[in-house]
Amino acid sequence: MTETTQPTQDLWLGHPKGLLILFFTEMWERFSYYGMRALLILYLTKHWLYADAEAGMIYGTYAALVYAVPVLGGMIADRFLGLRKAIVFGAALLVAGHLGMAFEGPPAQVIDGQVVRSSGHEQVFYLSLALIVVGVGFLKANISTIVGRLYEQDDPRRDGGFTIFYVGINLGSFIATLLCGYLGETYGWRYGFGLAGIGMLAGLLTFLWGGAWLKGIGLPPEGSPLQIRWFGLTFESRIYLSSALAVLLVWQGMQFTGEIGTLLSVFTGVICAYVVWFSLTQCEPIERDRMLSMLLLIAISVVFWSLFEQAGSSLTLFTDRNVDKGEVFTASMFQSFNPLFIILFAPLVAMLWVRLASSRLEPSTPVKFAIGIALVGMGFLVLVLGARFADEQGQVGVIWLALMYFLHTMGELCISPVGLSMVTKLSVQRVAAMMMGVWFLSSAFAAYAAGLIAGLMAIDDQNTESSGQASLVIYTLVFEKLGYFAIAVAAGLLVISPWIRRRMHVSMRA
Repeated sequence: MTETTQPTQDLWLGHPKGLLILFFTEMWERFSYYGMRALLILYLTKHWLYADAEAGMIYGTYAALVYAVPVLGGMIADRFLGLRKAIVFGAALLVAGHLGMAFEGPPAQVIDGQVVRSSGHEQVFYLSLALIVVGVGFLKANISTIVGRLYEQDDPRRDGGFTIFYVGINLGSFIATLLCGYLGETYGWRYGFGLAGIGMLAGLLTFLWGGAWLKGIGLPPEGSPLQIRWFGLTFESRIYLSSALAVLLVWQGMQFTGEIGTLLSVFTGVICAYVVWFSLTQCEPIERDRMLSMLLLIAISVVFWSLFEQAGSSLTLFTDRNVDKGEVFTASMFQSFNPLFIILFAPLVAMLWVRLASSRLEPSTPVKFAIGIALVGMGFLVLVLGARFADEQGQVGVIWLALMYFLHTMGELCISPVGLSMVTKLSVQRVAAMMMGVWFLSSAFAAYAAGLIAGLMAIDDQNTESSGQASLVIYTLVFEKLGYFAIAVAAGLLVISPWIRRRMHVSMRA
């Protein structure tokens, strides 16, 4: 079956009505993901008693796999399953994984100087992470690709549509971070994780209910061998069985963080080499320039995401130890600043781009990327400034944390929705979903690097009277280096941005 672009007359907020169902599906999927993410680093350090550096690498490895696997999910959807089947299967795996996280088991204990954990419950924890990783692989890139296919190639509503979609992501993230974070830290980890699982189930039911609004988009490609049988099993069944094997492999791989880093490097190298080969040998000159320009910007975005992803690891531990949280809020709940600021400011940023475009003043995509990287660096420098006003216990006022999240969020708005739009706009259609996977693969590298960076801020003397001051010194020393590094990268990108834009072969506003 072939797929068609959605007719323009069936509208929601001036956009194809299919955007509505994708908005709410992704909202619930992100509710589950960010609800669990808000608690994960604290769960590792407080329930399982992992040291900071080890917990950071577990978190980084998990996040890396979450972003790496979508490149395979995109390829499978492009060639065989179609986008819709891939999304439904991925959502089912996510429901199982998030609900599995609710089986927390007894907390780890220190006996004779050794950390003792319930091995059975620990394995359930790693299996649940594996289900989430593979589930995201089938869902994440493909749902974003469907959003792009709602629009014609030169439809001026495309960036606005992705911004609305991005608000849905962050609405789910905001609600989940507050609710799951509060329940998990106040009443027990299983309540926070369990609520995340319920949210994912709501997302699956939403997509199944509203699939008709997509009007032919995302069906299996013409000539797909899904129903061809071999030894009594259809090709589609073999895809699902192979995915179950992938869950088992990820389950074990999650427990070997160093080896995962090596495999990720090899995998990324192979994928990038394929994209370069495809661009040079299978594309027309304009297509080639677009693909290679896009690949360069995707690579540069790794700098932004490796710093931005500190929110789920080192910044949450910093908040737990060195921010004056007051009596009501828990450390994980402060991650809600990011989605809150996106909900408040994403529409304004989207309108700003439209206004600037109408005056032919909108920054190009490379310039937007440079602005985003500079802002994430400035966010870390704000925390360094705030540390100068810390009290005797090393507690920083929450206003500095809020300002840091504001700057990081504005940087995210310059990169994430713009990057998603760039991929759907510049990709050759026959590898569009795979290229969306490559976009998320860059975040995989960034997430693994974020785990390494978080390890640089490991705190070993948490029980001493001076631990607040000691941890503040360690955090601010690293934050300062990260801030200046990001600003330097942004300046370099700004210099070469005209050269990149010319090779994108798009209008001045792209």
